[in-house]
Amino acid sequence: MDANMRALEQMPTPENAQEAKVALRKLAPLAASVRTEPQLRVRTAETDAEQDVIVPRRAFELFLEILGQMANGNTVTLLPVHAELTTQQAADLLNVSRPHLVKLLEDQAIPYRRVGTHRRLLAADVLAYRQRDETRRRSVLDALTAEAQQNGLGY
Repeated sequence: MDANMRALEQMPTPENAQEAKVALRKLAPLAASVRTEPQLRVRTAETDAEQDVIVPRRAFELFLEILGQMANGNTVTLLPVHAELTTQQAADLLNVSRPHLVKLLEDQAIPYRRVGTHRRLLAADVLAYRQRDETRRRSVLDALTAEAQQNGLGY
């Protein structure tokens, strides 16, 4: 993993998962009750020093998502949208094989640049493709569902 991507070094331990569950239960109601940027009071366990911090709402929502993933025992990867990915990293992000990704690149479905003989993709472009693909899939599924209902197939 390169310097642009950060992951937890290992799967959360059962203790980490339990701590994340407790923190999530305490913090989640705050997200629903606060209309503006959440203000939190942070206290370090070692020194008992307290600090009030105003957290951007989106950052707080992402923090809750990270806690939720940790509570479920999952590792979390942070990926800046400007990060450049290898074809394998992009394929992993899309959950497709690398040869399939290369075909997508050759079909110009996702922009890329060459660095010598290697292809590099911006994470933002890969994520945009994933969103377009998901939207297309939902549209096809909706059409199939409507056709099945129209033909009385019970779906």
